[in-house]
Amino acid sequence: MQRTRIKIIGQSGTGLLTVGEIVSKGLQELGFYFCADREYPSLIKGGHSCYTINFSEDPVYSLSDTADILVAIDKHSLVAYFDTLREGGILVHGYERTAGIADILKKAKERNIIIIALPSRQISFDHGATEQMVNIVLLGMIWKVLGFDFETVQELLASKFEGKKKVLEIAMKCLRTSYDRVPVQTLYATSLPKTKNETILLDGNHAVALGAIHAGMRFYVAYPMSPSSSILSHVAKMASRTGVVVKQAEDEITAVQMALGGMFAGTRAMTSTSGGGYDLMTETVSLAGIIENPLVILLAQRPGPGTGLPTWTAQADLNLAIHSSHGEFARIVVSISEPTDAFETIQHAFNLAEKYQIPVIVLSEKVVCESKLTVSPFKLNSIPIERGLVTGNDLKKLQSEDRYQLTPNGLSKRWIPGSSETYYFANGDEHTEKGTLTEEADPVRDMYEKRVKKLELIKKELPVPEIYGETENADISFVGWGSMRTVMMDVIRIAASKGIKVNYLHYRYVFPLNKKFVQEFAASNKNLHLIEGNYTGQLGEHLEPLMGREFSGKLLKWNGRPFFLEDVLSYIDKHFNK
Repeated sequence: MQRTRIKIIGQSGTGLLTVGEIVSKGLQELGFYFCADREYPSLIKGGHSCYTINFSEDPVYSLSDTADILVAIDKHSLVAYFDTLREGGILVHGYERTAGIADILKKAKERNIIIIALPSRQISFDHGATEQMVNIVLLGMIWKVLGFDFETVQELLASKFEGKKKVLEIAMKCLRTSYDRVPVQTLYATSLPKTKNETILLDGNHAVALGAIHAGMRFYVAYPMSPSSSILSHVAKMASRTGVVVKQAEDEITAVQMALGGMFAGTRAMTSTSGGGYDLMTETVSLAGIIENPLVILLAQRPGPGTGLPTWTAQADLNLAIHSSHGEFARIVVSISEPTDAFETIQHAFNLAEKYQIPVIVLSEKVVCESKLTVSPFKLNSIPIERGLVTGNDLKKLQSEDRYQLTPNGLSKRWIPGSSETYYFANGDEHTEKGTLTEEADPVRDMYEKRVKKLELIKKELPVPEIYGETENADISFVGWGSMRTVMMDVIRIAASKGIKVNYLHYRYVFPLNKKFVQEFAASNKNLHLIEGNYTGQLGEHLEPLMGREFSGKLLKWNGRPFFLEDVLSYIDKHFNK
C-alpha cells in the first residue's frame, strides 16, 4: 500500500485548517482514501498546530508521525516539526527571510530534502491581499507539488468562499500565481486511483450525531466541553430537518438530568461531555441505576486530571466510566473507534440502555471525535430500534408491582408514564416492587440484588470481542479498545508485507467482560501484548485476572498524542524475535 503523508504546520489562527480541509476534500473528490487529524493547543491564536493527512488508493485508518511533504506557514512551526520530515522528502514553505532558517536549510540539504519556496507574503500583497492570504498561496503550492490539476482546487476554493465575491477574486489570483510558479520538475507526481472510491467524509462526532438521530433520538442536551462540543453543533444544524429538540444546558448536571428526564418521559435522549463534565454527572448516573431508567452518555476523553490537555487525546477514563457513581448497579460501557463504528455503536447504545433499563456510557476520544476519515456510505435501517417497552393491549394488564418486579434475570416491565392507567413510583430511595420507599432488610436486599444481577445476563448477551488478522498463533498479538482498532488495522497490513503475522483483539464492549473469550484468545496466542492510551493499562487491569496470566508486554502512551504507526511498528521490532 503506497501511503502519502503530508503535514501542514503553522500557528493557530493562520488559516492552516482551511488549507487542510480543502486538500482533504480534494483528495476525496479524486477518489483517494485518507485519514486526517489536527494537533492544536488550547489557544485562539499562537502555539504550534499541525494538520496531518495520510492518503492512499487503499483504505487508510490511522496516521504516521513521519511526513513525505512538510508544508510550513511560519518559521516557529517549521523548527518544531522539521525532524518529522523523512530523508529525501519535500519541504514547501513561503518564508521569505531565509537567513532566519539557515540551520533548517542546511539540515535539509544534508538529508537530500527538496525545498520548494515562494515569497508568500509578497504574492499576497501583490494581489491586494493581507498577510492572512499566505495560506492560499501555500495551498496552490502543495496542490501543484502533488501533481493534481488546477481545476479541482479552483472549484474547491470557490466553494469555500461562496458568497464572498471580493475575497474569492483575490484568493483565486493568489492560488493561480503560486500554482503556476512551482517548477514542474519538483512534483511529487502522485498517481490517481485506478477506480474512484465512493466514500463519505466526516469525523467521529458527526457520525455520532447522525447515528443517534437515525436511532430515533429526538432530544439532545449538552453543555459544551471539548472534544465533545461539535456534536451539539452537528445536531443543531440538523434540528429543523429532523425534529430533534436541541438544548444547550447551563451546566453538565442540568444536561444529564434533562437527558434522564427525556428518557423517562419516553423520548430517546442523550448527552455528551468530557471527563470533568462527566464527574459532575455521576450522581445522576447513580439515580438512573436505582430507578432502572435508560440513560445514554457519550464521554469524549481528553488527558487529565484537572483541566489537563483540553485539545489532546487520551484513553484514561475507562475506570471512571466503569466505577463512577455511588452504590452498585448494572451498566454497560462501550467504545467507538472511527466514524462507521460511531454511527453503528451509538444506535446499539440506545437499544442496550432501553432493553436492560440501565445507563450506557459510550467512550470516545479526541482523536476519534475529530479525525476525519473517508469511509463507505453508512448502511441505513440495518439496526432495528429496540425499546423494550410494554405496548398495545399489554398496557391494560399492568399492575404497579410489574415495574420493579423481582425476576430471575433482574429485568422487569417498563412502560412510558401516561401510556397506561397503571402508575408506579420512580423512587431514588430504596423501594419495593411498585416503587414505594422501604428500609426493611429483606426487600432492600432483594431489590439491590435484582439490579446488580442484570450484569450476568448482559455478559451472556453482549457481542464477543473482534479479532483482526490471524485468529491464532500470530507472531505477536495485541489487545485494546477504542482508537487502537484503527492503528492496528493499518499495522496488521504493514507487518504482513514484512512477513510478520500480527493479530489484534478489539473490545468494543469494555464492560462487563466475559472471561471465556479472552481466555481462549490468550491460550492460542502466547506472545500477547496490551495497547492502551493511558499510564496504568486500565483494560489490562481488568483482563489479566480473567486470563489467569499477565501480558507479555504493554505498549502504553499518555502524552496526549494518538498512537502513530511508528509507535506500534517500533514496538513490534523490539518484542518479536525473527
